[in-house]
Amino acid sequence: MLIHEFLDTYPVAFIATSLVLGLMIGSFLNVVIYRLPIMLQNDWRNQCEEYLELAQTTEEKTFNLAKPASACPHCNHKIRAWENIPVISFILLRGRCSQCKNRISVRYPVIELVCGLMTAGIAWHFGYGFQALAAMFLTWSLISLSVIDFDTKLLPDIITLPLLWAGLLLNLDGTFTTLENSVIGAVAGYMSLWSIYQIHHLVTGREGMGFGDFKLLAVLGAWLGWQSILVIVLLSSLVGALVGITLIVVMGRDKQLPIPFGPYLATAGWISLMWGKDLTQIYFGLSGMNG
Repeated sequence: MLIHEFLDTYPVAFIATSLVLGLMIGSFLNVVIYRLPIMLQNDWRNQCEEYLELAQTTEEKTFNLAKPASACPHCNHKIRAWENIPVISFILLRGRCSQCKNRISVRYPVIELVCGLMTAGIAWHFGYGFQALAAMFLTWSLISLSVIDFDTKLLPDIITLPLLWAGLLLNLDGTFTTLENSVIGAVAGYMSLWSIYQIHHLVTGREGMGFGDFKLLAVLGAWLGWQSILVIVLLSSLVGALVGITLIVVMGRDKQLPIPFGPYLATAGWISLMWGKDLTQIYFGLSGMNG
């Protein structure tokens, strides 16, 4: 029996395999989350220096997703293969570098575990097939975008724009919705937040959100269709408001400080990916618009 036939025949095996795959992808996402913003900043700096015809202020060193090799930020100890096993290495090392004994951020195994569980959830929900693989790719991208936005308040075009085109192409064959719904979803997703931004800016003179948020909602509309937009906006706004109020009241966060909206959009988008049709039916049912 071939591997794909085995995974198709035994759902538990597919879910378990997806869990392991998700843990490994999560380890890679930790690299993307840390390095991609630095890569973008280096590129922007070089472009500015070139445009202004200035001498380069930094020495050219290879820095990408592959090089240099991962190392401890405290002692520069090169991470060996056995120290890089998702979640397990963190437990074996008791959360500390094997050389200098400084603490390793707990965020690394958390991202790996979340990625593994979400990937397994996709496998359980969609079953073996191309749709599940596409949903996993979207899930991994949303995790990266969420944490990068949380850290830097950036939603890089290098991730969002390819995702947008991928959603449109996938729905040529109706992977998640019809092509018509996909195109309208992309436009509606972008224009809805863009309109809110323009009205807010006109009334207050301040920027309420970044253009990356418009693009991310366009991505979700392209993947899931225009019907998902309202549910995603409502869910993300609700969660964002609750978290924002909690940060201000409980943790004393300055309410003037901007709160990244990308993680809430991504979370709502993933929930819609999994249970969007049910949520949409519930919403229209409660609002009396289902008949």
